[in-house]
Amino acid sequence: MVCLTRSSIMIKIGDFSKYGRVTVKTLRHYDEMGLLKPVAVDPFTGYRYYASAQLTRLNRILALKELGLSLKQIGVMLSGDVSPEQLREMLDKRKAEIARLMTREQERLALVEARLAQIELEGKMSEMEVVIKKAPAVKVASVRGIIPTYARQEVLWQTLEGHLHLHGVKPVGPCFTLYHNTEYTEQNVDAEACEPVGVDVPTNRKVNCYELPQLENMACAVHHGAFNELPAAYAQILAWIERNGYRVCGPDREVYLYTGTGKITRQDDPSYVTEIQIPVEKIHSS
Repeated sequence: MVCLTRSSIMIKIGDFSKYGRVTVKTLRHYDEMGLLKPVAVDPFTGYRYYASAQLTRLNRILALKELGLSLKQIGVMLSGDVSPEQLREMLDKRKAEIARLMTREQERLALVEARLAQIELEGKMSEMEVVIKKAPAVKVASVRGIIPTYARQEVLWQTLEGHLHLHGVKPVGPCFTLYHNTEYTEQNVDAEACEPVGVDVPTNRKVNCYELPQLENMACAVHHGAFNELPAAYAQILAWIERNGYRVCGPDREVYLYTGTGKITRQDDPSYVTEIQIPVEKIHSS
């Protein structure tokens, strides 16, 4: 088990793994990476032997690993070619990474607590799932105007679709409506009908063409059902936003994922699929 030489005590790999409380497989991996090489290898049996003094280096490797450093980073730190400033920089980066992870886990904990509160309040899982997603930048052709009610959008869509047809432009994604009112209103709705396009579209006093910027945080939920049921869906999403510590920070969107033939002709069609997207930002407590 332990061999004595004139210079030091030689320990077999199995015993060294017991003393260091690591597996033999781990020691072999450290050997392959050059982190902790045995002081001798028997040429006949292939047995690896370690010196008792190497337990100190093994403990240092394990301590650095506990900090979450990779074995490659540990190898650099133990190489002896790294200045104190470089060591400090590596640890500062790791500190920042841990802080980001802690923030993310705190956010996840808040989501779990909000879900528990919602189940406690309603006595069941919500039928609508809300998720935070990124909305990529998109070029749109659009027509914006004040409409009597949310349901009275046909004039906007007729103007937009007629213009695109005139110029031979086909949409490259689902159409959607942007609502620009800063608060809920049942009348005089500031709405913008939008079609994603892949090319520049000629504009006029009614039709615009521009790029909607990327948005990092959109509270999104998919509604399966008629348009006249959307107010209830909005209420659920807004409640979720409040419970989870967010606030609305821009125009919401209704993305029409499925409308049968593509022509919106009825408000009570149960086959429609609409994604509601509301831009949000975290409320930071002071």
